[in-house]
Amino acid sequence: MVARGAEPIQKRSVRIAGHATSLSLEAEFWAALHAIARRRGISLNRLVGSIDAGRSGNLSSALRVFVLQCYQRGEIGPENP
Repeated sequence: MVARGAEPIQKRSVRIAGHATSLSLEAEFWAALHAIARRRGISLNRLVGSIDAGRSGNLSSALRVFVLQCYQRGEIGPENP
């Protein structure tokens, strides 16, 4: 069951350090990651790779926490779509 207004999990393939891997995230997190990568002038794969290099747990969870931290810093959000 999907909560109202929430998008279902989307599985996508990314390349990290030259290796393809698939990740499952909600559409909102994919959109936020794309926006962050675009703002920083880097590819989504490079952004995900940098997050992967510094994580200690599950990559999907690390990506969600990264997006949350960017939102808390004001890097993304309603005023910075």
